[in-house]
Amino acid sequence: MIDEFDAAFPRTPPRPVTLLGTVVRGSLGKGLEARLASDRLIEGLAVGRYVVIRGQTGRRFFGMITDVALESRYPEVEQSPPQAPDSFLARVYTGTLTYGRLHITPMLVIDEAGSGPRPAKTVPAHFTHVYEASPEEVADVFGDPDAAGRFYIGEPLEMEGTRIALELPRFVERSSGIFGKSGTGKTFLTRMVLAGIIQERAAVNLVFDMHNEYGWKSQDERKQEVKGLRQLFYDGRVSVFTLDPESSRRRGSKIDYTIRIGYDQLEPEDLEMLAPLFGFTDVQTNALYMLRRRLGRNWVQRLLSDGPDDALIEILEQGKLHEGTLGAIQRKLEQLHRFEFLVDSAQDDPIGRILDYITSGKNVILEFGRYGNALEAYILVANYITRRIHRAYVDRKEKFMGGQGSEPRPLVITIEEAHKFLDPSIARHTIFGTIAREMRKYNVTLLIVDQRPSGIDPEVMSQIGTRVTALLDEENDIRAVFSGVAGTAALREVLARLETQQQALILGHAVPMPIVIRTRDYRDMAREIAGNAIDAKDAQTALYP
Repeated sequence: MIDEFDAAFPRTPPRPVTLLGTVVRGSLGKGLEARLASDRLIEGLAVGRYVVIRGQTGRRFFGMITDVALESRYPEVEQSPPQAPDSFLARVYTGTLTYGRLHITPMLVIDEAGSGPRPAKTVPAHFTHVYEASPEEVADVFGDPDAAGRFYIGEPLEMEGTRIALELPRFVERSSGIFGKSGTGKTFLTRMVLAGIIQERAAVNLVFDMHNEYGWKSQDERKQEVKGLRQLFYDGRVSVFTLDPESSRRRGSKIDYTIRIGYDQLEPEDLEMLAPLFGFTDVQTNALYMLRRRLGRNWVQRLLSDGPDDALIEILEQGKLHEGTLGAIQRKLEQLHRFEFLVDSAQDDPIGRILDYITSGKNVILEFGRYGNALEAYILVANYITRRIHRAYVDRKEKFMGGQGSEPRPLVITIEEAHKFLDPSIARHTIFGTIAREMRKYNVTLLIVDQRPSGIDPEVMSQIGTRVTALLDEENDIRAVFSGVAGTAALREVLARLETQQQALILGHAVPMPIVIRTRDYRDMAREIAGNAIDAKDAQTALYP
């Protein structure tokens, strides 16, 4: 009988992996329960660990430990426990009357034939064994981290030396997000991901650098200096623009261009997003469009002028606008005088300059200097530039589709404090909501960085392709991160248990299955990029002495 079973279900050769336990029950929807092996300590098993279950037909089920529990066979053990954990009675109970239990969420399966990983649609049988995943098995799922288009971002929990890479062409294919509460290293994660996109040339980046942390240099929490992207890529691939040249000079930042925006270039759409911050009512916001039509290109300057304006007098006399409403609009627009980057008429076109850079493959980081502390300035500039860049990309893409030009380079636009741009009340009417929903229809996607994902419109969150999430402890934020993703209930506990530094949960378009990683050290990454740049320079010198 045993011989017939072995013939029907041939066993795979043993491999040098560590047994964790045995499957005793479960379901595809609710996950599997495994009894912990008697020689394993439950204290050494953390949620988020990557495991493999070897099925009886040669299949390998890949999953994640999403909960750990203590079990006992008899209530008497709980009522009269041994006095000491190392006593003789405790040793007798352990593994017989008491044991550990693992909850495992199966995610992928690889057939014995060696086909690629596919979503798990069944479960392994009773008494199949659960093992720690080997580095080779991780590579079977996540691919070669050194392959073109992949960027090493970290290591699975408890698997030091096993590298996990993002598939960057898929990462930039749809809008992505980096989330985490304050102090969890979102900026380092974002800078690392951007470095990967630049190194692999997966896309060109436009970064709205609110706190001047991505361009030339910044500091970590220990006040130690870390290199920005311009220093990492000193071959001209990264350029730094600024709104505040004095701030940039004080920080020693190398600047390529100073942005100035003319009042005559502003449109009502540029100011509409400022309504909550400036205190515009709906009536006042709607009046901006009428004032633009009646006053012409210099409408903002005319509203801010101290002298009488015949056109404004005529508008009031005709009853087109109440005098109190006009006065309120003028008082609120006076807040624009705080921003010295706004001038009567700009001598250069900042949009044309940015487009020239990104068209030539140069990544642009826009530093805000002292204006980064003014949310109104950040929203105004990011909205102003993004609307026009997107419009230019739509035109170029449509011309390409009509055979009249080349296809524009894929562009990733990075915004911080993303919930301010993607609030449910405004997301459907803003350019940022439009880009998120288009899913790279015009070769433009977003990389949104935020500590409050619950403040982002759920429809937009459902369109986020890849989510890299550090620790979140607010239930609403945890729920928002998993918005629009099926089968993630078990991962909520994993996310809530992350450490405060250098751990993240990655799920979505750029990875084949969710995984918790310890992120690589930023300085190690910087040294590797610098070494690659030196090697490339030496190779070029050898070829062209």
